[in-house]
Amino acid sequence: MKNRLIVLGCVWLGGAVPAAAQVGESVGVANVNLASEEQLAAIPGLDADAVAAIAEARPFLRAGDLHAVVSAHVEGDAAAEVYSHIWVPIDLNDASEEEILLIPGVGNRMLHEFEEYRPYVGLAQFHREIGKYVDDDELARLAQYVYVRIDLNTATEEAILSIPGVGGRMLHEFEEYRPYTSMEQFRREIGKYVDDNELERLARYVEIRDQ
Repeated sequence: MKNRLIVLGCVWLGGAVPAAAQVGESVGVANVNLASEEQLAAIPGLDADAVAAIAEARPFLRAGDLHAVVSAHVEGDAAAEVYSHIWVPIDLNDASEEEILLIPGVGNRMLHEFEEYRPYVGLAQFHREIGKYVDDDELARLAQYVYVRIDLNTATEEAILSIPGVGGRMLHEFEEYRPYTSMEQFRREIGKYVDDNELERLARYVEIRDQ
């Protein structure tokens, strides 16, 4: 496997997350970057070659990158079935139309609604706006595929801990270096604790907003 990922703290694969979370709570879909190879092998439609290819290509930083690997091994509806089991969450504010349409059950009408409310300032906004069109169960299913970047300087502990793979120890490091003045500072400081692949996986969930 390409450069083993180093994850400090508890690894989040699903389960409950706090109300202030900015990454959708999993209700059955595992984060592909954190799933074990045994979990991948149990997914319908993924043979040993597909599992090996996914493991080798990790970490995926975009859903389109994941799809490029998956589509080389499965076709059509089989890919949608795979994405009902594993996924790399997409940034609600910069995901492409093609990436949004990869979410199982999302068609052009829902694509329009996803894009209509950009920019999202938090996941609560997604729940409020998309909840106008679907019931609670469907909203929860859709939310597990998405996230909104957190502000490194103002995010609550709950929001930071909602980042997949972040536990108490990494929470401490995130907070230790506040205030951040640039993403370069984030990469320099957090890069002391994780390898380059893990650093980029974490960086996709954060930003520094103008105050």
